[in-house]
Amino acid sequence: MSNRVETFLRKWMLAIAMTLGVAIYLLVYFVPALKGLEKGYSAVAKEGQPLLVGFMLFLQFNVTAPSDLKLHRWHARLLMVQALLFTVTAFICTAMPRGDGRLLVECAMLCFICPTAAACGVITSKIGGSLQQTMAYLLLSDLLATLLLPVIIPFVHPSSDITYMQRLWMIGKRVFSILVLPCALAWIIRYTLPGVQKWLARVTNYAFYIWGVSLVFALSLATKSLIITHTALWVASLIGLVSLICCLLQFITGRRVARRYGKAEEITSGQTLGQKNTGFLIWLGLNFMTPVTSVAGGLYAIWQNIVNSWELQHYRPEE
Repeated sequence: MSNRVETFLRKWMLAIAMTLGVAIYLLVYFVPALKGLEKGYSAVAKEGQPLLVGFMLFLQFNVTAPSDLKLHRWHARLLMVQALLFTVTAFICTAMPRGDGRLLVECAMLCFICPTAAACGVITSKIGGSLQQTMAYLLLSDLLATLLLPVIIPFVHPSSDITYMQRLWMIGKRVFSILVLPCALAWIIRYTLPGVQKWLARVTNYAFYIWGVSLVFALSLATKSLIITHTALWVASLIGLVSLICCLLQFITGRRVARRYGKAEEITSGQTLGQKNTGFLIWLGLNFMTPVTSVAGGLYAIWQNIVNSWELQHYRPEE
């Protein structure tokens, strides 16, 4: 691939993928001649997206040894910030009566506790951040969400049908299923088939292009969630505003938390706090919260990738 084409894709692929994801779903949903394709395309997107994310994680863990996953001070600071934002908004939520105001606070709550996106390292490494530190915080944020959510959810949405252990199992299975297998497989290959590991390391950069395809599917699914929830336009607009504020707040806060530790750490911290596993956010809203809160996940996916696209366009390696 020529340097010119690679530079163009680095700057514009996320914007292209986002546009395609939204456009494809709108076409198969609204165009009568394509209506029959909607069910099949949705199934392909739903099953294909996590497979692609899992493969990207596999490639990232392939070049990340267990010894690379070192804890840094900013990891602890970022975990405290994330936990504090979540618990404060959860407390505010429990004090509010049912209604649109509480719904918006629920959306913010989910945006804050949602763990780091599985493919965060793909973008972070492209804009001067650390892949290894990203992978370490990805695991930590998954652990934080798994431990906090089963404790806090009953206060926000009480339910006598599900016990703490059932919530812990459901959330833990969802959070870690996409992490454990790619990680285990990558490290087994690293220590048993070093030749294969070295070959895979040479193609790790292609994870960025796999992410582009994955993003097409993710934005199609986000568009579908917006349509099928039949959310009123003004409510969707308010949820969009809340998710945008949460998105920008977390990217900016993440950078400020690690600014004192160096430029690479600042970039990495901003990405790990700001870039979220929005598929998990949508699932969490549909299964444990007011279902319309799942819309926040779809809209957050749009905002975070606009931020990523901007960062890719303005990144200069010499900086």
